[in-house]
Amino acid sequence: MRVALPAWAGTLAVKAALFITVMCCALAALLGVLVHVSVTHQTVDQARDRALSRLVEATAAYEAGEALRPNAGIDPEGLPGSLRALAAAGDRGTMVTDHDGVPTMWAAGPADGGHALAVALDYSQSARTIEGLDRAILWSSGLAIGATLLVGAFAVTRVTRRLHATAQVARRISAGDLDARVDDARTQDPNRPPDEVAAVAAALDTMAASLQRKLLSEQRFTADVAHELRTPLTGLHAAAELLPPGRPTELVRDRVAALRTLTEDLLEISRLDTGKERLEADTEQLGAIAARVVRASEAAGADTEIVVVRDTHVDTDRRRLERVLGNLVANAHRHGRTPVTLTVDGPVVTVRDHGDGYPEYLVEHGPQRFRTEGGATGHGLGLTIALGQAEVLGARLTFVNVPEGEGGGALATLTLAESRGPATNGPA
Repeated sequence: MRVALPAWAGTLAVKAALFITVMCCALAALLGVLVHVSVTHQTVDQARDRALSRLVEATAAYEAGEALRPNAGIDPEGLPGSLRALAAAGDRGTMVTDHDGVPTMWAAGPADGGHALAVALDYSQSARTIEGLDRAILWSSGLAIGATLLVGAFAVTRVTRRLHATAQVARRISAGDLDARVDDARTQDPNRPPDEVAAVAAALDTMAASLQRKLLSEQRFTADVAHELRTPLTGLHAAAELLPPGRPTELVRDRVAALRTLTEDLLEISRLDTGKERLEADTEQLGAIAARVVRASEAAGADTEIVVVRDTHVDTDRRRLERVLGNLVANAHRHGRTPVTLTVDGPVVTVRDHGDGYPEYLVEHGPQRFRTEGGATGHGLGLTIALGQAEVLGARLTFVNVPEGEGGGALATLTLAESRGPATNGPA
């Protein structure tokens, strides 16, 4: 089972800091061990040479029958057993031990009768030298690691700050702000060599500019087509009204009306695409707006149930809100099955039908113009307009499918900002 790490553990700065720390610690440990081993060997070799030199002098004095120095003797107290056995076997050797709490270098050689002639030298100074060296290695390693971390953190922070700025611009572009650009300094100054971050920023700016040109071209094309169709459609509508009564005339008028509706929808979408729609907000009673939308649907021949759990006042543009709710109700009747229910619960309005639900692409990515699936008819403009008008209102519109165990169907939820005005509680 994998352990869940905190969110900050995944950032580039933390990973770089950990990498620098581990590498610095490994390098400091390697250099410290090498220096420690080298100096320790040198110090021990010097002490061993002195001890063996003293042993040679003591051996010569012992063989000449002279008195031994105070630091030399036959089988002295404290001589390590292994070194005593080595000397009794006829060999010479040295060993460092702790004798009476003092580090001591012993050198021993053979003597008559299977005894050991040994010399003891004070090893305290050499031991203190090695301990001081170890402390110096630790302190210098700590300072080097700290300095390296500071320099590395400064360098990594500069890179991550630029990456964060690039990611923020990418999020703004995905949210619809096509004018957003990174404008990295390294991409603007030809004298500064570009790095990988600058390459990413330049690629993002190029992509955003290309996307903006394509979208603007598409918006202009949609708007131009809709405007050009308006004039001939007006004449076609007038001509259709002059036709004699009959079934063919009804069919012509119905198709002309559908074409006029499509043209008006395209014009509305083109206005929403420009992002320059102006909001005329006022304090409105949400239940009253919902009731007008339901009456309009009934006038169009669609029976819609309205439920007001808690009425409230919202600061909104009534015309745009009615357009959003009207499109949701019309879509529920056109693509779903009755009963269709419009529910008001405070600033939250839901429209639900009991049909087969929304297509998967719509639930995952939202409505898309001129895209329908599953045998559905229409152009996908109604929900696209509803979503665009909701964005102008500053509201949140979501689409989900109700599970089969709860009756199934499609559910659209519109969340508005509640006004501080008076509210009316109770069902309608």
